Amino acid sequence: MPIITISRGSYFYGKSIAEKLAQRLNYTCVSRDEIIENLDEFHLPEIKMVRELKDAYSVLDRFPHGKKRFIAAIRSAILNRFLAGNVVYHGLVGHYFVTSISHVLKVRIISDIESRVAGEMARENISEEKARYILKKDDEERRKWAMFLYGVDLADPEAYNLAIRIGHLSEDDAVDIIAGTAGLSSFQETVESKAALADLALTATVIRKLFDFPHADVVSREGHVKITLKAPEEQQSIIRDRVGQILSSIDEINEYVIHFVSYF
Repeated sequence: MPIITISRGSYFYGKSIAEKLAQRLNYTCVSRDEIIENLDEFHLPEIKMVRELKDAYSVLDRFPHGKKRFIAAIRSAILNRFLAGNVVYHGLVGHYFVTSISHVLKVRIISDIESRVAGEMARENISEEKARYILKKDDEERRKWAMFLYGVDLADPEAYNLAIRIGHLSEDDAVDIIAGTAGLSSFQETVESKAALADLALTATVIRKLFDFPHADVVSREGHVKITLKAPEEQQSIIRDRVGQILSSIDEINEYVIHFVSYF
């Protein structure tokens, strides 16, 4: 069975559908928030609470290369969780990290605006006008967030295998459709697709570990890793030792090569 990513235009529908689907398939349901909670590099409550792009700038700017490190940490955590298999992930851009992996079913959930407004009014006990304003603002911030961090357009249909609009179709209908699609031969894991995911996960792990070298170029294949770095010649020996110590701590690496490119 495939890994399933659900990109949620509506948080509540996406979460509910993901949980029901995971129960149906006997999968583990994982959310973006759970991934972030376990990022050792970013134990900041503000990151979980970020709702506006300006907040993202201020929070991530506390760290050297904060945006790049945040992406590296999330990418590594998500890919390694996917590597374990049997997972339904719901968030904004989980699909973005596995665009080349054939045994990932990428789903976009879109919900009828009137249903969303009614739900927001009931949850928050607010007027229809305020509910519409909040939803419109949240949608725009999600779009900006995805573009700011990943350069991803959430509305791009090419990014998904399946798009389901909730309204005429119910949540249970969506679960039926996704579960049925997940059973198709096109989305089953192969030896090649599993190896490709393992390569992506290892590359992401190495990039995350090498956070002090944010411009390192990393290529992984079947446990063999090549690191390319720019460094002055007089610093290369020290950097080689430091990078080697980091790489030696990663169990999945069978062999590594460190290559330097001169600044000049």
